[in-house]
Amino acid sequence: MSVLSPQVADYLDKASWIRRMFEAGSELKQKFGAEKVYDFSLGNPDLPPPPEISRGLEELSRTVSRPYALGYMPNAGLPGVRLALARAVSREQGVDLAAEHVLVTCGAAGGLNVFFRAVLSPGDQVVCPAPFFVEYSFYVQNYQGSLVPVPARPISFDLDLAAMERALTPRTRAVLINSPNNPTGQVYTREELTELVRIIDKRSREFGRPILLISDEPYRFLTYEDTVVPPVMSLYPYSLVASSYSKSLSMAGERVGYLAVHPEMPGGEELLEGLNLTNRILGFVNAPVIGQLLLEKALHVTVDTEVYAERRKAMARILEEAGLEFALPRGGFYFFPRAPKGDDQQFVRDLFQENILAVPGSGFGCPGFLRFSFCVSREVIDRAGPGLKKAANG
Repeated sequence: MSVLSPQVADYLDKASWIRRMFEAGSELKQKFGAEKVYDFSLGNPDLPPPPEISRGLEELSRTVSRPYALGYMPNAGLPGVRLALARAVSREQGVDLAAEHVLVTCGAAGGLNVFFRAVLSPGDQVVCPAPFFVEYSFYVQNYQGSLVPVPARPISFDLDLAAMERALTPRTRAVLINSPNNPTGQVYTREELTELVRIIDKRSREFGRPILLISDEPYRFLTYEDTVVPPVMSLYPYSLVASSYSKSLSMAGERVGYLAVHPEMPGGEELLEGLNLTNRILGFVNAPVIGQLLLEKALHVTVDTEVYAERRKAMARILEEAGLEFALPRGGFYFFPRAPKGDDQQFVRDLFQENILAVPGSGFGCPGFLRFSFCVSREVIDRAGPGLKKAANG
């Protein structure tokens, strides 16, 4: 007899393809050696953090002996960090945020959970484009809401705005977007977002309550060929931004992110109070203090993005040589090609026979495609080419 709730037992049974591939990869590496396994399943950044992080750690090591150096802090985060974040987000979003408009969270994932806990009532819906980050549906269901995926246009993964409009109902509480997108690498254009905001605003007026727009942006720093990530806050007052520094500073293990609320949002002050409360009662309480202090010292830098640009070229080459259909990612570090014969799960099994690990699109709400992460070395990408071609044409 299981001690788990039926819901969690169901999650374990069908949800986490990434976890399954990680476990399968571990077995392959034990059997054949890590150098003979080509693991494109995880979005775990492999670049070292910028030098500012190591220098920051050295500085902190000389100051932690003082009282309360690593002690409790205001629930919304260290004041200096919030102020620095407000200035950085203001530059990105084209609006003037103050420190009180920013809440430091345990990564973007923690921030999204804090947000959904604050705004969702049982039965509320959150609309998002599909494919989507695999855990969005879990986050929404944590608070008795439901995720409503709206398929984007295949291959390009542009927004299907007419379908997005049809998906909005009186139960819609929020629209969630992720740009640059995980798993597709798509960056939504300003024209797309302007039309999306027009639709959301129109429906909000019809339904008599605002539909919130939240943009999940941990890959904002990583775009290619002069692609610009349009700021949602300059388009819509009922908007929020969630992000983290897991990728841009290679600090995934430190779990430091934020929620930013539009400074002119009607009711924004009350929302911020609610977010501050849910951050505490969900048990996150604060992002780690060391991570916050390091962030304050490194907000002006990122990892070397040119490395990812070179890997993107290499990954595109081996996918083309294998005959796979895909769109070049405009941001992030993922490719999302169509599976041969449209069967993503079978193709993942075929790749596995070549010691290549990828994640089926079924896990992202988009069967028929699969995700390759290129936060691996150039050598791994190059060596995987023959096996990828064999699996695709076998």
